[in-house]
Amino acid sequence: MIVCVCHRVSDRDIAIAASSGCASFEALQDELRVATACGACHDCACEVFEESRVAGGSSLGRGKTIAIQPLLAA
Repeated sequence: MIVCVCHRVSDRDIAIAASSGCASFEALQDELRVATACGACHDCACEVFEESRVAGGSSLGRGKTIAIQPLLAA
């Protein structure tokens, strides 16, 4: 699901970053820009990030290749 509409960041994007070693929510914001515009998604994004760190991303894409597309400047 899309968590951050402003920057089109999904729960899966957050989980992948968390399981790839993103150290903190602030680092996640720097990387994905989630919760840096209107802020409405901040609580949900934090929750997804923390859950993904605890779970270690173990349920993500087992046996699948996941490509992350870079955000394009408007």
